[in-house]
Amino acid sequence: MKWMGRYAGYHASDFRKDLVSGLIVGIIAIPLGMAFAIASGVKPEYGLYTTIIAGILISLLGGSKFQIGGPTGAFIPILFAIVMQYGYENLLIAGMMAGLMLVLMGVLRLGALIKFIPRPVTIGFTAGIAVIIFSGQIANFLGLRGIEKHEDFWSNMKEIGMNFSTINIHSLLTAGICLAVLLLVPKVAPKVPASLLGLVLSTFIAALFFKDQVATIGSSFGAIPGALPQFHIPEITWARVVNLLQPAFVIAMLGGIESLLSAVVADGMTGSRHNSNRELIGQGIANMVTPLFGGIPATGAIARTATNIKSGAVSPLSGVIHGVVVLLVLVLFAPYASHIPLASMAPVLMIVAWNMSERRSFMHVLKTRTSDSLVLLITFLLTVFTSLTTAVEVGLILAVLLFVKRMSEMLKVAKVLPDPEHKHEKVMAHMVQEGHDCPQISLYTIEGPLFFGAADMFEKSVMDSIQRRPGMLLLRMSKVPFMDTTGEANLASLVKHFERSGGMILFSGVQGQPLEMMRKTGLMGYIHPDHMFEHTGEAINYALQHLNHQKCIGCKHFAFRECAALSSTGANPERKSLLEPGKGVKANSFPQI
Repeated sequence: MKWMGRYAGYHASDFRKDLVSGLIVGIIAIPLGMAFAIASGVKPEYGLYTTIIAGILISLLGGSKFQIGGPTGAFIPILFAIVMQYGYENLLIAGMMAGLMLVLMGVLRLGALIKFIPRPVTIGFTAGIAVIIFSGQIANFLGLRGIEKHEDFWSNMKEIGMNFSTINIHSLLTAGICLAVLLLVPKVAPKVPASLLGLVLSTFIAALFFKDQVATIGSSFGAIPGALPQFHIPEITWARVVNLLQPAFVIAMLGGIESLLSAVVADGMTGSRHNSNRELIGQGIANMVTPLFGGIPATGAIARTATNIKSGAVSPLSGVIHGVVVLLVLVLFAPYASHIPLASMAPVLMIVAWNMSERRSFMHVLKTRTSDSLVLLITFLLTVFTSLTTAVEVGLILAVLLFVKRMSEMLKVAKVLPDPEHKHEKVMAHMVQEGHDCPQISLYTIEGPLFFGAADMFEKSVMDSIQRRPGMLLLRMSKVPFMDTTGEANLASLVKHFERSGGMILFSGVQGQPLEMMRKTGLMGYIHPDHMFEHTGEAINYALQHLNHQKCIGCKHFAFRECAALSSTGANPERKSLLEPGKGVKANSFPQI
């Protein structure tokens, strides 16, 4: 009997698996949703609203079968900074704007581009976010009083130091109980949701022995409503939109990165393949709708997605069920959640921070001691000590600059001559020395991408040849895989300048992309079709046939064959094997090059 589900072939047994996995993930998501909301500077119920609405919409509309969406730890520093600077109402507007940006990214098929963000940058800011989350829970873990929240790391650490004497032993014991459960339960009973069990047990003990001695959700934020809030459209003005463009863009970029990373993890665990552009559209719609019910920005949650898969999920229905489970818990048990101590929430977030820190990947990249290590370290430090926006911008710029530097170093321009010992084989790329050169022809091998980062090196290397004004210039380009418009402009300048001075440029082995670039820019219109060759040997034979009828620049009054004959008799012994005494250069000396 087939279950009338979303996909053909969906059976009742598949529904049972989705039901179980949705129930497990929903239970796990409840404490996380509240904890992420509190750490972001908003009321805990807003995290539950986000888990419900965004979780259901992302599963229904996203591009991954197993993605679980909701509030995540990665957003905490950004959302907290926005709340501190702009207020909660503006956070809702920024979330909607970010959602619209994500939809546009998906429609414009930019999903694949987000994957190209360098890994050292993502590891760096993820580790930095983990440090901020962990350090932000120290005050609640210790039960410190009189703490004033700040946007920057140093001020928060200074605040903890100044108020350390207000440590509450009851809060410390409560947090310790929850932490012990979080550490021990996964080893003893891996399938039991440790975070929920830790919250319940520590809350029960605190209510029994430390009543009114520790701060709770209710005492700090008031009672949690037992229903979803009414539909509400924030007051959107043009001034607000302009003011919130940057934070909205940061939310969109981080949300896109996190959701696609989570989808990639899901693909690796299941062997499936997600649709990145559809995922961005689904995430975008969810983030546009959720603020209308008071929810904060959401994205794909890697840990909950992995738990969903491990619990046996078969389809997106498990994500929908997870949202429904949170809704039922909100309606039925909201009054009890108000009694949860803040000290119990602290170790939950600390464990989340520890798990998301990417400590192994961080140390692995750091140990390489390469430019990637520098990008990683700078991104990490800027995330912790300045802001995520600054860290990502600087990290990306630095990564691009270092990449351009590495690519420019790959370009090699070497002047070469046919090897006298292997005249029927290849042109050898040994450097020409003084006295081992022909004044009529210059041969250059260009190896590596010819782009803006390497333009200066190319120009300096080849322009020297123009100054000596040889009759012909042969550029071997079989090892140039890529050429951009800057590289083309430099090449075009060389072609026009050289031919204006009466010389001739030959090309051999030009690959597809550079050739297409030369066609699009019109450079091919300046190059005679007979001067483009597939093999270097053909180009050399053409050059030699042409030069046998020209005056030799080096000797000024001898014909080239006469100059060659002089060379063969001792004037330049390095050229002997290329020449026939008294007859000039052999026209077919290099047929196989």
